[in-house]
Amino acid sequence: MVAAERLMGKVTARRGERLLGWSALTALAVSAVFSLVIAPPDAEQGEVQRLMYVHVPAAWLAYLAFGVVFASSIAYLVTKKTRWDRLAVASAEVGVLFTALTIALGALWGKPVWGTWWTWDPRLTTTAILLLIYVGYLAVRRLPDSPARRARWGAVVGIVGFLDVPIVHLSVLWWRSLHQLPTVARLGKPTIAPIMLAALLVAVAAFTLVYLYLVAFRLRVGRLEERVVAEALSPRLGEPVDRLMQDVDLPVEAPAGG
Repeated sequence: MVAAERLMGKVTARRGERLLGWSALTALAVSAVFSLVIAPPDAEQGEVQRLMYVHVPAAWLAYLAFGVVFASSIAYLVTKKTRWDRLAVASAEVGVLFTALTIALGALWGKPVWGTWWTWDPRLTTTAILLLIYVGYLAVRRLPDSPARRARWGAVVGIVGFLDVPIVHLSVLWWRSLHQLPTVARLGKPTIAPIMLAALLVAVAAFTLVYLYLVAFRLRVGRLEERVVAEALSPRLGEPVDRLMQDVDLPVEAPAGG
């Protein structure tokens, strides 16, 4: 866990953040070439199938983001260090963004293929529930209560909410569904042309870098927000800002007589 904390510190430093930003832009450009130029159109769906190179990576990165929320929530409950709570919140926000993007792109893809923008298909329904769970997680973080209690409640929601991720992924296997079966993450060989698989994996790598950049950026914003709170509380509590910025929970109000 200490090694993970050190790695997180390096990645979220300004130099690491800038490196991630430029790497993400470069990877997105390479992915666009693979997806729009090198990979051929689908034999049955035609050009609309190219949405796969954005839709699928967005879904997979949503899984990753909520997995990070799950692991960080456990780490916070074990260590009580606010850095893990910050990471959970940052990853949840990015995960909600990717999940909403997944649903929107799925609707664009579904209209020409299924003839409808939305249907209560098991995969679509469980994905919508996943989005609502983590929107609820972010709502819990806005409750007017002590930071420590918000963090504990958020950690519980982040852990329990992750149970829907395997349900979403396996829904096309468990229930009869309009949604196609997995073409990559399945037993046996992937049922996708090698050049299309290469384009998809490049897109996943690009989206992973985008995820890391957004999380690093959000962590920096989170630290700045905490510094503002610490600077406001410092005169009232008689504690230096750096002391209040350590991995301890900031009180909402000064003690009586403070």
